[in-house]
Amino acid sequence: MSEKHKDGYGLSKRAKARSVKAPVLPYQPPTPKTYNPNIGLIACGGITEQHLKAYRKAGYKVVALCDVFKERAEKRRSEFYPDASVTTDYHSILARDDIEVVDIAAHPDERVVLIQDALEAGKHVLTQKPFVLDLDVGRHLTDLADEKGLKLAVNQNGRWAPHFRYITEAIRNGLIGDVAGVHLSVHWNHGWIEGSVFEEIKHLILYDFGIHWFDALCCFMGGQKAMRVFASFTCSKAQTVKPALLAQALVEYEGAQATLTFDGDTRFGPQDRTYVIGSKGTIESIGPDLNEQTITLTTAKGYCSPKLDGGWFPDGFHGTMAELLCAIEEDREPFNSARNNLKSLALCFAAAASAESHKAIVPGAICQMPGE
Repeated sequence: MSEKHKDGYGLSKRAKARSVKAPVLPYQPPTPKTYNPNIGLIACGGITEQHLKAYRKAGYKVVALCDVFKERAEKRRSEFYPDASVTTDYHSILARDDIEVVDIAAHPDERVVLIQDALEAGKHVLTQKPFVLDLDVGRHLTDLADEKGLKLAVNQNGRWAPHFRYITEAIRNGLIGDVAGVHLSVHWNHGWIEGSVFEEIKHLILYDFGIHWFDALCCFMGGQKAMRVFASFTCSKAQTVKPALLAQALVEYEGAQATLTFDGDTRFGPQDRTYVIGSKGTIESIGPDLNEQTITLTTAKGYCSPKLDGGWFPDGFHGTMAELLCAIEEDREPFNSARNNLKSLALCFAAAASAESHKAIVPGAICQMPGE
């Protein structure tokens, strides 16, 4: 073998590169200058522990909690906001003039009427992900928000996971050039859903869980439109829950490709990896889970591993609300706007449709989430 080939295959390029100082990028949640309105939370299920933990740490004012099961709202009050009022009727929150922002954390099939009523009541809205089950319904809600002069944002909290946010900013700042490949793989145990309502979601992995990774891909690719999606899903032989826990997708762009791999029945040795290849460099993030990640950026200048503070949980939940508040204060569209999120949903819906049909699907050609 020639010396050239030995260098190319036998030695790590990083071993010959030099360590450089990591670029400082704005990966942490933004901070409103002065705007800190009263917030009402509608639906107080399990995930809202992360919402309220983040809001309390940020100093946000949650003054009302609502859930059809009063004890759930009371539990959240005792845990995080002891002075908040509790109700089982969300209309009482929407009727309060002192509440400007509502966080709606209900399930998708219950959420549309809540969002619409909140917008009609003049409230800015942060809604749980996945945003809607129908793209046309999503467009109606975004149009209604625009008509009312209100902000409608989606709790795509992965956008403010420190590693995803740093990668997004590195790409946006041109540090790795034009993106040619994005490879996202997550291997974990999703068996915790057994006996829960989540077990009834057919496309649990590609949709309810995978939307975070489709959304991250859209952020990494900027405004570039995906041309086709091909996906598959299946049950592992060992799983005991109903929905398929194994899924993968290939997304084709002009001049770029992306792969997403989900192994939801990984019982030992979990791993979460993101690898983005550009014309001027690569950026990788890897770790055992979505909170513990190590980033490496490699360019012609050398390589670096920035030390990032925080984690997806709960900082991602801080980021979604913080961005909405900043957008209201600055009168601009939130980075996590519902209109922007429709692109991620179109990709997700196409993947689910492809997994069912075994055919490549053009994002946007499928307006409704298949099988839900």
